[in-house]
Parts: sequence; C-alpha cells; structure tokens
Amino acid sequence: MREAAIEAFAENGYGSTTTRQIAARLDLSPAAMYPHYKSKEELLYAIAYEGHDFALRVVRDADPLDADATTRLTSIIRLFAQWQAQNHRRARVIQYELTALEPDHYRVIKGLRRETTKVVRDVVDLGIASGEFTVPDAEGVTLALMSLCVDICRWYPSGRYSDPETISALYADLALRLVGAVH
Repeated sequence: MREAAIEAFAENGYGSTTTRQIAARLDLSPAAMYPHYKSKEELLYAIAYEGHDFALRVVRDADPLDADATTRLTSIIRLFAQWQAQNHRRARVIQYELTALEPDHYRVIKGLRRETTKVVRDVVDLGIASGEFTVPDAEGVTLALMSLCVDICRWYPSGRYSDPETISALYADLALRLVGAVH
C-alpha cells in the first residue's frame, strides 16, 4: 500500500492524489485502505516517517566514527547521495510533500531531519576543530551539503547522471570542496 501511494504521490503530488487512485493501483476498493490508514495524511506520515528514519540510519551507518573528518564526511555524503538517487521517488515524496502533514506529524519528521543534519554538522565541526576543513560558516555549509543531497530526487535521473554510483562519487568530491578540505 505504501509503495502504491509513493508512486501515486511522486507522479501526481500528494494534493492531486486520491485514496481511490491509490486503491486502484492495488486492485482494491478505497474502503479497503481504511483499516490500515485512517486517512491519506496518515499514509503520507507513515511513508515520511519510514523514509526519514531509513535516511537517518543510512547516514549514521555510513559514519566511520574512528576515522578522520575527511573520511567520515566523504563516506556520509557518498552514501546519503546514493540513497537519494536509488530511492528518488520515495525521496521526492518524503522531502517535498511534508507541508501536507498535520502539525504533530510534521514535528516528528522535522526531528528526524534535525538528527540527520546533526550527524553531518558534527563531522563538519570536527573537521574545523582538527584543521581539516576551512569553513567560515559551519551551519551554512551543513545546510548546503544537506540540500545538495536532498535535491537529487528533484532531477534524478538526468543525462549522464543516471547512475547512483557516479552521483555519489561526484557529491562526495563536492562535499570536500565545500568544506575546503585538501584531498
């Protein structure tokens, strides 16, 4: 059900998708959805929570805590960008349909997003403290790094950038350039 909703939301947008359209993708009646999700918003929240939780795990798992800041940032950005490309339809929904969430649901998702950003920010701060990075504005650079990765879902695939591995290598290199790392 979530996968059918992701496809519908990614194609038509949340606001233009009906529960009837989602149910039709599954050969179900619209009423068959309600035992699982009380509303379309609840379905979107489940998708957003699952996606943001998974993205947070990707970022945390990509962080080799015993490595230097350059290695850590490269690993995190490489895998986060790769995940965004590999899951571009899901990512598009969880990144760009959040305004449709009820305030309590939005706060939960915002918390997961803050945790994901904090992983990157901590590495940027570590790199500044160790002298590996030359960044005048750690918060601004962190926001730029996160925005670069999150925005992949808006354009992927495109031209020669249709391979997640190519994108992840490019974005890891761009991340090091943004923080002023010598590599």
